[in-house]
Amino acid sequence: MESADLTTETMSPAALAEHARAAGRFGIDTEFVSESRYRALLCLVQVVVPLDGDGQHIELLDPLGEGFDHEPLAEVWADPDVEVVLHAGSQDAAILRRVWGAAPTNIFDTQVAAGFAGFSAQAGYGNLLQGALGVRLAKSAGFTRWDRRPLTDEQLDYARQDVEDVLALADELQRRLSESGRLEWAREEARRLEDVTDERDPASAYRRLPRVNQLKPRQRAVARELAAWRERTAQREDRPVNAVLPDVALVEIARRQPQSLKELERIRGLRPDTGRRRGNQIIEVVERGREAEPPPAEDIQRFETDPTDGPVIALCESLVRTRALEAGLAYELVAARADLQAIVSSARDGRPEPDVRTLRGWRRDLAGGELLELLAGNRSLSVAPRRGVQVSGG
Repeated sequence: MESADLTTETMSPAALAEHARAAGRFGIDTEFVSESRYRALLCLVQVVVPLDGDGQHIELLDPLGEGFDHEPLAEVWADPDVEVVLHAGSQDAAILRRVWGAAPTNIFDTQVAAGFAGFSAQAGYGNLLQGALGVRLAKSAGFTRWDRRPLTDEQLDYARQDVEDVLALADELQRRLSESGRLEWAREEARRLEDVTDERDPASAYRRLPRVNQLKPRQRAVARELAAWRERTAQREDRPVNAVLPDVALVEIARRQPQSLKELERIRGLRPDTGRRRGNQIIEVVERGREAEPPPAEDIQRFETDPTDGPVIALCESLVRTRALEAGLAYELVAARADLQAIVSSARDGRPEPDVRTLRGWRRDLAGGELLELLAGNRSLSVAPRRGVQVSGG
């Protein structure tokens, strides 16, 4: 495959920013490499801006090249008067927020919007273009080495296609959502991307460990110290955290609390080279954790399951699916099983409402409030021939 050069710009970042401000919107996508790194490396930024009158301009910008000035684009990225159009933009938003040092303030995500417009909440870009615009996308170079230069023509064509139709797609989805009265819901949901970050706090990293809520207080203190040490080490060496110490080994070390290299070597899931290279450090961290104050139990939110929860969760899911279907929304936008488990277990034990998305904002209006009424015995479900599930009571 013939290679291409990115060094020649046809429109500078400053000019792109001017067009974005004039139009009040622009589309953006990124290509990055995350394998074998602590954080993803931004390798390419694709920008599409509307032009005066008709048409648009696509620019591929190389953040790995010399002299790339991202400041003009970072300013419009953070401008609340300029709409930023993305597709499945969670990772893009997190990476650009970190690299550009600016948070977006007016995102419209076409994947998020699709879930409110009768499409799947996880609709891929190609499938969504086909379903909404009838546009076929021939993509072949997604999983390639974007950090190598020069990029190939195939890669550049792929990158352009990622933004070529994104503004037209946003227009069509916004038209449909305006007609159904769901546009503001979609915008509200997309706003969560404004706070997405890939920055990680070492002190709270232990909360993401599997089965950490099953550890005793002293063991949790050791897990907290180990997870913080692992984060700092991975960041310093620019390696994935699990390459430093796998989750399963970390939790088992916190459980057993070895005090010697011989005891450490007996831990299942610990690679031999990790013990040789980092064994003494791990023992020191374990000792530090043993002497530390255990984290409060409430730091880890737990919702204990009960054998009776399964049928109740299924009943709740029926209500949510019914309301989502009536509203023309993807079910996944409204609730996940973890949300329903939290709601059911809290109601079972007489605890306050859990802080889950299904009980907040538009989701509460759509189905969350009725879920609470159902669990309180004030709603009932029945099945009507050819009409499906019916909700009554209240």
